[in-house]
Amino acid sequence: MTLKERDKKYLWHPLTQHKIHPEALPIVKAKGAILYGEDGKEYIDGIASWYTAMFGHCNDFILNKVQEQMQQLDQIVFAGFTHEPAIRLSEELIKILPDNQQKIFFSDNGSTANEIGIKMALQYHFNKGEKRNTIIAFEDGFHGDTFGAMSASGLSVYNGPFEDFFIDVKRIPTPNSENIDGVLKQLEAIIQNNKVAAFIYEPLVQGANAMHMFEAKYLDQILRMCKEYSVITIADEVMTGFGKTGSYFASDHLQEKPDIISMSKALTAGFVPMAVTSCTQDIYDAFLDDSVGKAFFHAHTYSANPIACSAALAAIELLKSEEIQNNMQRIIGSHKNFNDKIKNHPKIKTTRQKGVIYALDLNIEMDRYGKKRYKIFDHFMQKGVFLRPLGNTIYIQAPYVITQQQLDKVYDAIVELLEIV
Repeated sequence: MTLKERDKKYLWHPLTQHKIHPEALPIVKAKGAILYGEDGKEYIDGIASWYTAMFGHCNDFILNKVQEQMQQLDQIVFAGFTHEPAIRLSEELIKILPDNQQKIFFSDNGSTANEIGIKMALQYHFNKGEKRNTIIAFEDGFHGDTFGAMSASGLSVYNGPFEDFFIDVKRIPTPNSENIDGVLKQLEAIIQNNKVAAFIYEPLVQGANAMHMFEAKYLDQILRMCKEYSVITIADEVMTGFGKTGSYFASDHLQEKPDIISMSKALTAGFVPMAVTSCTQDIYDAFLDDSVGKAFFHAHTYSANPIACSAALAAIELLKSEEIQNNMQRIIGSHKNFNDKIKNHPKIKTTRQKGVIYALDLNIEMDRYGKKRYKIFDHFMQKGVFLRPLGNTIYIQAPYVITQQQLDKVYDAIVELLEIV
């Protein structure tokens, strides 16, 4: 039996309606920016496998570091124990995080990183003797699939069956030059009429919302008002973190720094699952007390797994390297040049870019997971390019190690699509 046939027997894939799309493409190997299929074909990974493998698949430098760690210490409980990889990683993260971040809390995926951030904010106020039970979030944001993170998410395609069980969340539009005054008035009204604990947001780029982008200067105004009312600010950098917006974190583009930052995905360069929620000293201090009940009782078995920490340490070393920084600038410039060539095409409605993230909207109406979307997906795969359309939005978020020739092939596949869509 082929892998495809064996897969269909027992496996249930994410974000998949198996009655409509019963088959998954088996990948047998990956290296650099290339995925190798069981069908013998090669595919350029134009989205770094959901923005994780930003330094390329099976990167030799990271692989060697992970292999060394596997022979030293594989797993140890992080409650009551510690180890050097976790300590070193905390030190290296603090160096590249915004200056106000002082404490590192480990978990194992982006959803739980956000879940932890929400719980920290709720308990922060509780520990100070103030019950606040409302969260503010942007419309159409996405923060994960666990219940707190899902509550804060505004994309109903993911949340429909569960909405009756959510925590209380009030939503505001993402800001722009035309609506910022109204957004601020709405925000202030929500804060004044509810017991608001926190505001959670994806800074500058909403990934699942078709790479919707907005400007830092307007987000700064929102964050400033939140701080005036002691509303904890939580930056969801699960997608935007580790270089994608042209700086280490999207929050670096802002004057107002968040109280809490969640991160995952590129943290371990796609090697193994891990997540981090960082916070300020003030947040941490609110949990220090003679009462055990004021401690933060949240734990994951694989918190600060030494192997995951070693992968993250190697990824950060690469991120800071001259080679990767130069590659990032090449990709940013290449996207700009490509955009200049196609932005006025009649089949394109809008284009946008932030750092290495590039997106365009096709000038056609289509469902997020409808038949037209899958035809576009199939077109790219036939051209040897893995891009994953979000409705009528095509986006590129390729590994930093992608060659120019490979990137040009991605561009060519998009241009060819415009002629047939």
